[in-house]
Amino acid sequence: MAAPDRIDGITREIGRRLRTARSAAGLTLADLAGRSELSEGFLSRLERGHASASIANLIRLADVLSLGLHELFADPAAPARTEIAVHRGGDAPQEVTSAGYRWRHLAGGAPLDRLEVFHLVFPRREAMPTMVSHPGQEHCFVLSGEVLFHVGDRRHRLGAGDGILIDSALPHRAENAGDGEAHVLMTVSSAAEAPAPVEWWQLPAAGGAHDNEEETR
Repeated sequence: MAAPDRIDGITREIGRRLRTARSAAGLTLADLAGRSELSEGFLSRLERGHASASIANLIRLADVLSLGLHELFADPAAPARTEIAVHRGGDAPQEVTSAGYRWRHLAGGAPLDRLEVFHLVFPRREAMPTMVSHPGQEHCFVLSGEVLFHVGDRRHRLGAGDGILIDSALPHRAENAGDGEAHVLMTVSSAAEAPAPVEWWQLPAAGGAHDNEEETR
């Protein structure tokens, strides 16, 4: 796990980049809150580095501000396309706490990269609060624990060694379905063509417990 001071530094840098992009777009905090459907108070704390955001919220803000998600993380001196990137178990990766899970960015995300890789950690009894949707595809591989993936109107229960590939345009979310932490390796690919931004936060959530569920143990 990343040291607290490193996490704080990453959080502050993300906030600074969001504030810079908002100012460059000529938007007030109230404007951004209205367009992103996030509260003005949360956005203010986020810009000041006093709050962290989920991947879903960062994608939402990046869409509104016409940013690539990589622009919130990338080193300005980094190449436009990743040729080789090595990360080791002893490294202190970028890790940000968010609603329902913790996540750290492992690789990818340069302007010309088509893939990004994340490590997600779902604490016991925690779940993503809303369904999300965005262009591209994603693959989630369960490293340990059990995770229930909601995709559209179906549910898929996965254990360690199981994986799922989805069209990210489908409303989806995940939750811990086991007794301890669950760890997931997530690989996200961008769309082959850049479509118009999808207002995925306005998509309806999937149905309740009566939906079909697939066991893939």
